[in-house]
Amino acid sequence: MTTEQRQNLLTFRDYVRKILDPTHILCYMAPWFREDKMQYIQAEKNNRGPMEAASLFLQFLLELQEEGWFRGFLDALNQAGYSGLYEAIENWDFNKIEKLEVYRTLLRRLQPEFKNRIVPLEILPELAECLISQECEEIRQICYNKGMIAGSEKLIECLLKSDKENWPKVLKLALEKEQNNLSEMWLVEKGEKDIENKDLEDDEMETSEIHIFFQEDPEYQNLSQNSQAPSEMSQTNLKPRNYQLELALPAKEGKNTIICAPTGCGKTLVSLLICEHHLKNFPQGRKGKVAFFANHVPVYEQQKSVFLRYFERLGYSVAGISGATTENVPVEQTIKNNDIIILTPQIIVNNLKNGTIPSLSVFTLMIFDECHNTNKHHPYNMIMFNYLDQKLGGSSDPLPQVVGLTASVGVGDAKTTDEAMLYICKLCASLDATVIATVRDNLEELEQVVYKPQKFSRKVESRTTNKFKFIVSQLMRDIESLARNICAEFGNLFQTQNGDFGTQKYEQRIVGVHKAGMVFQLPDKEEESRICKALFLYTSYLRKYNDSLIISEDAQMKDALNYLKDFFNNVRTAGFDETEQDLTRRFEEKLEELESVCRDPSNENPKLNDLCLILQEEYHLYPETRTILFVKTRALVDALKKWIKENAALNFLKPGVLTGRGRTNQNTGMTLPAQKCALDAFREDKDNILIVTSVADEGIDIAQCNLVILYEYVGNVIKMIQTRGRGRARGSKCYLLTSNADVIEKENINMYKEEMMNDSISKLQTWDKTEFEKKVHSIQIHDKFIRDSQPKSKPVPDKKNKNLLCGKCKTLACYTADVRVVETCHYTVVGDDFKERFVSKPHPRPKSYEGFEKKAKIFCAKENCRHDWGIHVKYKEFEIPVIKIESFVVEDIATGVQTRYSKWKDFHFEKIQFDAAISK
Repeated sequence: MTTEQRQNLLTFRDYVRKILDPTHILCYMAPWFREDKMQYIQAEKNNRGPMEAASLFLQFLLELQEEGWFRGFLDALNQAGYSGLYEAIENWDFNKIEKLEVYRTLLRRLQPEFKNRIVPLEILPELAECLISQECEEIRQICYNKGMIAGSEKLIECLLKSDKENWPKVLKLALEKEQNNLSEMWLVEKGEKDIENKDLEDDEMETSEIHIFFQEDPEYQNLSQNSQAPSEMSQTNLKPRNYQLELALPAKEGKNTIICAPTGCGKTLVSLLICEHHLKNFPQGRKGKVAFFANHVPVYEQQKSVFLRYFERLGYSVAGISGATTENVPVEQTIKNNDIIILTPQIIVNNLKNGTIPSLSVFTLMIFDECHNTNKHHPYNMIMFNYLDQKLGGSSDPLPQVVGLTASVGVGDAKTTDEAMLYICKLCASLDATVIATVRDNLEELEQVVYKPQKFSRKVESRTTNKFKFIVSQLMRDIESLARNICAEFGNLFQTQNGDFGTQKYEQRIVGVHKAGMVFQLPDKEEESRICKALFLYTSYLRKYNDSLIISEDAQMKDALNYLKDFFNNVRTAGFDETEQDLTRRFEEKLEELESVCRDPSNENPKLNDLCLILQEEYHLYPETRTILFVKTRALVDALKKWIKENAALNFLKPGVLTGRGRTNQNTGMTLPAQKCALDAFREDKDNILIVTSVADEGIDIAQCNLVILYEYVGNVIKMIQTRGRGRARGSKCYLLTSNADVIEKENINMYKEEMMNDSISKLQTWDKTEFEKKVHSIQIHDKFIRDSQPKSKPVPDKKNKNLLCGKCKTLACYTADVRVVETCHYTVVGDDFKERFVSKPHPRPKSYEGFEKKAKIFCAKENCRHDWGIHVKYKEFEIPVIKIESFVVEDIATGVQTRYSKWKDFHFEKIQFDAAISK
């Protein structure tokens, strides 16, 4: 560190003192600070507060003489989440932080109003991006242990220290979302960028507006809009259309290209043409090697089949590698021995990391299917980080050509064409693309092949009265009352507002209480166990009741009631203790009344009546209509199939269902063979309506249809284009049915964004080639600088032995000293003691995967608990348990402090590898 930098840090130390809580970065400063100094800083915070602790931290920091400590300090700030402070010190420019002072002053003036009129747990999810993760956890714990006012005071304290320049606007949006009158007092300049509200991940939901990877059809039968089935197609009858040749041209000329063209136009054939040209026209004495990346295994399987059929007569060898085959397929040898390799991208990421593949120079062409996913931490982006590091690092090794395929490049959260153009330029920079290929010269031909369906949005009415909801809501209030009685400290968390039941907002609140209950502590450990177990049960039952209200909103009341019946039937087969017996009795007392309500014809769902009318009208006009009905959840898929089969007015329908392969709660999705069977039935007209969830992200090929219905189903602009693209037949229609005007508005925004995306692409295509390449290169340089500036240090693993307690009853399960890591990401427990603490039942769906044979489920051995801890597997010659961290609470043996983790990667303990030799 230079003398000037040291002097600057002294000059700006007041900013650091006001913002930094040094205890949040101590774990990252372990290489520079001795243990005793870290303890002094922690003690200073406990005794005198974070500002005095920051002063002591700076004193120790400026005394350091070892080389590299200043960069270590910056890395620690960035890693801990102090992005604003990091940026200010990096550039010695505190203007952004200084501008926040006016809002801090306003917040201090409004503090008495704020702490009495906000519920911090309701707005905390919206404000999380403006706070340090540890601060969010501290606010939650204070709310649970000391009440909402104390939690509000802590939230205000944290906001006053926030270094995020957007926190005033985020706070205003959070207040407005909660319809809090304080939003009118909190004055923030208008015209600033909106903050996107993130939905809580719902266990039952298969759709997500954020971080979802969308997958377009491989379009077997659409390689050249040929109606033959894949098995009947041969290489000889794949004659490309003019627009397909136009799309392929820039890539054939050797340019890195993003090909953006509608679903159903035959981009797979375009990729075949590019591969064939690349391999045939390689310079004498050299040999081309193509990597085709597919996001998911179903697409990988489908594309591998297409490429094999196309290239087998041309004399080129094709092979595939996916996560399911990598154990049995030597990656390095497969790449070396074949001309075209179809892969799931994580394979390359892993093998670049472990050195099996020295660099991407082993390939001469890389094709990314659904390339719009090349962002953030997606494997596509990890591959391209490697590529760009090689390119910008001055390596002399040749780089492969890059081609991306997509139906929609998207625009992110852009509000203007200029912002959309920047977003698209960033995607081009990520893929090192200098050309965006769209159909311009042969648009008329494209429009004869790809039919854009008519789009209709219809607002439907919900029930005016809902006796089912009234009864279930009363049951929920009774459970909340029981929870308040068992533990007064949790009372404030069960103050439900009218209209909250049956919403994602309520789900979010109960999930928070559920997590807090798992780490609730008392001096009397037996009492602690009793309360924690009761809270676990109360919140679990509340979530199920809430789920049933969500189902009843979109389907029949009897479907929601059946959902509850199934749940209570399963409860009786598990650890059925006194609390569960009481909760079951309460449900059974209301069961007859609920069944009577469900039988009453006046309680029919008007949404379903509207859906019925649309189906009747469309099939009356065109009896050969084939429909895809998109819904949000698997429960709704089953409910609507049952409704169709029971509805005499819809006896002309033959419903099939298609859901994803992933797991939700205790239910697994459809297997790949079951998916194929459902698709075949639809393709062969055995079914004329297919009810589906968001399976587009798994690359399922759905045959041509002429009616698409989105039933309370909406996503972002990319999803809109994908789902609408299912309606490929001439004269096809797409209906959006919803009772929520905001959903229609969001879909209208998506349509506007699609127009903005197309306009932005057109404008970029008019740019001078040199200007465009310069823009892309500048983005690449900037992004590489940011990547290189990211902290390389990791939190120091805690070597102290800790207890793992059952997350439900708090009984001791094992010690971290006995936990071992198997195959980098699975965790088992060694020793005989753990075997006495769990019981097992045969797994309902035993199967083998990645070297593990799933044989049984394991549960807490405590008779009145039976909490799900994980599975029992056969691994090589061993029979071992595999546990999941979310089922446990981690307890510090020395201090008694308890912590809950959702993922193993967030738990920084000393991780010891499973040693087969020692374990024998």
